[in-house]
Formats: sequence, C-alpha cells, structure tokens
Amino acid sequence: MYLLNYLYFLIITLVGLKFLTMKRGVMTNPLNREQKMVMDGPEMFWVLTFSTGLLAFSAPGALDLMAIRLMVLEVFCFVGLFICKRSPQWSPAIIFYLIYIIWLVIGLSYTPAPGYGFRVILKYLYPLLIMLFASAAVRDKEVFLKAGIGARTVAIISIAVAFIPYVGRLFPGVFWYGTARAINYISMCIFSLALFYYTQEKKKNLLLCILFMLPCILWVFRTSIMGTTLALMTFFFFKYKLKSLPVIFSVLVLFVVAVFAIPSVREKMFVNSENISIEQFQRGEISKDDINSNARFAMWEHLENRFYEEKELIGSGIGSVQNYMYTNFVFGGLKVPHNDYVQILCDSGIIGIVMYLLIILVVIIHCFIVYQKVSDVEIKMCAIVAGSSLAGVALTMYTDNVVNYSMATLSYPFGFYGMMLGLMKSSK
Repeated sequence: MYLLNYLYFLIITLVGLKFLTMKRGVMTNPLNREQKMVMDGPEMFWVLTFSTGLLAFSAPGALDLMAIRLMVLEVFCFVGLFICKRSPQWSPAIIFYLIYIIWLVIGLSYTPAPGYGFRVILKYLYPLLIMLFASAAVRDKEVFLKAGIGARTVAIISIAVAFIPYVGRLFPGVFWYGTARAINYISMCIFSLALFYYTQEKKKNLLLCILFMLPCILWVFRTSIMGTTLALMTFFFFKYKLKSLPVIFSVLVLFVVAVFAIPSVREKMFVNSENISIEQFQRGEISKDDINSNARFAMWEHLENRFYEEKELIGSGIGSVQNYMYTNFVFGGLKVPHNDYVQILCDSGIIGIVMYLLIILVVIIHCFIVYQKVSDVEIKMCAIVAGSSLAGVALTMYTDNVVNYSMATLSYPFGFYGMMLGLMKSSK
C-alpha cells in the first residue's frame, strides 16, 4: 500500500506544476458553491499547496519521499515568485526570518555534519518561502478563503481516516504522523473559530472548532493540548484585549481541570498520577520532578552539555544534534530531541535562538496591530488566525519536533500571515 504514495506524490507534483505555469483556471467560489471563479496559475498553485500540507506521502525505504516532497514544494514556491506577476510583500518579520536563514547557512561552515545541516535548513526555509509566495499570490479574499477552507477540508478527512475503524489501513503514510496532525489542528481550530465570528455559518464553524480540539485529548498529546489552550487564549486577547482576561482565565481553568480530571491525561502528565491531585496543584506542592517527561529533561541536559556548553554564542553548527542522534544509539534509539528550542540552542547558539524567538514575537505583534487597525474582515481574520495559531504552535516546539513537520505545522500560521500581507497590499 505504501507504494501508492509514490503515485500520489507524482500526481500532486504534476498537478502543482500545471497549476503554477498555467495562465488561468477555474475553481468553485468558496462564498457561493454554485458560482465559479477565475484564478491565475500562482493563485491555483497556492490553493493546492496550502490545502494539502497534511499530505506527507511517506514510504519506507532508502528514498525519503517526504524530504523530496518538501524540496519540490520549495523549488516550486521559489520559481513561483518569479512567475507571479505580483510582488512579494516584505515585513520586519520576513526580513528577520531571512537573516535567520543566512545565520543557519553560516552554521554550515563550522558544523561537523553539513549534510544533516542542509536538511535542517530546508525545514526552516519552507515557512519563509510560504510567507513570501502567499504574500505575492493572494490579493483576493476568495483565494484566502478557498485555501483556508481547502486546508480545513483535508484536515477533516484526516480525522475521519484516523478515527473510523480500518479506514486508516487503506491510506498508510498518506497523512503526517499523529503528532504533526494534532499540531496542524491548532491552526484549523483557530481558523474555524474566526469563521464562527466573521461569517454566517455559526453552528457549523463552532462545531468544527470543537472537533479540532478533540484529537489531541483523545490521543493524549499533552503538547497539542497546551498549544491549543494558548492559541485560544491569544485569540480572545486579540479580539477583546483586556476585556478578554475573564475568558482567558476560564480557558486556563478548563485546561487545568482537564489535566487532573481526565484520567488518561493525568496518567501521562505525572509520574505517580494516583498520588497527584488538583488540591496539591493549588497548594503549589507539584514540582518538576512530578512531571512525566519520558526522560526528555535528561536528554535535553545531555545535548546541551555536549553541543551548547562552551559554545553558547554560536552553537556547534546546524545539523549537529540531528547528526548525533541519527548516527548514535542514544536514549533508547531516539532520533529527535523533542524540543526544537534545545536543538536551535545546540546548533545555532544564543544568536540563533534569539533570532528565531524574535521572528515569532514580531509576527504575533504585527498581527495584533493589524487586527486592531484594519476594518477589512478578511484581513482581520488572517491576522487573528496567524497570530493566535503561531502562539500555540510556538509553544508546542518546546516539547515536540515541530520543525521536522514544518510542511504540516509551521507553514500554516506563517501561510496565514503571508496571505494577510497580500490582502493588505490589495486593500491599499
């Protein structure tokens, strides 16, 4: 069955190439399914690419099909910047991101593993290219909605495939891993919440917002639960500012209650879950030692001792951590550190981590400012979805390998941000 993924990959690549190079095409209008709308090639390619980020097409063997798919999409986005008749829009966040990529490239000069370093750079490069291409391709609200709803539709299908018995066996490797999908659902949850507030289909979008919260709870993915919680809190702060504090507090209380009240979550969260209670949390009697980290704390300390200490400023070079974990049997055979920030710190030092955190902070602040200033509904939607979902996804990077799944995770907040920049250009 995995062999079919080569066929799927070939088909979607050829369709993407066709869309990118065609002068115009026709798609269904997302605002009225009975109408058709004419789009140019870059717009059609953007809708296809943004809609299908959850498709991994993994296949066992020496050929890393997911890595090839990532490289192909990056080449298409780069070439598409020259094909598109509209110019990409630059912002301080994009400039900072470009400087960060340059710093990673400099890291190749002193890394012990340039091959692994190059692969890591490609994963960081994808969100940058997505932002730039979206800012060039998207000028109309219909394209933004078509891309967003398309991505949400694929996410809904992925939930159905995951939870309907035996269906998942028919599509092995088509979608990204459960952890990547759960992080993707953060963006889809926030997008549905934005549609709830700004469109007429209230009931449908509210139900879908709730739907995208459920997998991380049912799968007991603590990282995604925390990310979804922060994304929701950020969303309400964007919308209501200081008036949102009671709502934010309520969301936080619900998160704490869920951790202690849902047995599966509590068992996974704490070492001795039977002896842990919410009353102890209220009294401040729960410490770091009570949290079940699955040896992650020890692993992070080991990596920092090996790659960060005495190289605090610049790190050991991009790809150092991945090279070490792939070529050595450490921590039971783990290949990833389950903490992107530790990996950045070890690979690129304080300079790298400060640059990356600055990118995230600047995007969120820019989205907040835009949301408060503009009156255009679609721009407000892009701003609140990009800023809120990025806050949630950035939190998941603390305990997961989000950059490894950048096609399905980071590309969505940054993609919404790029569409915001494109729509802002159109409104001027």
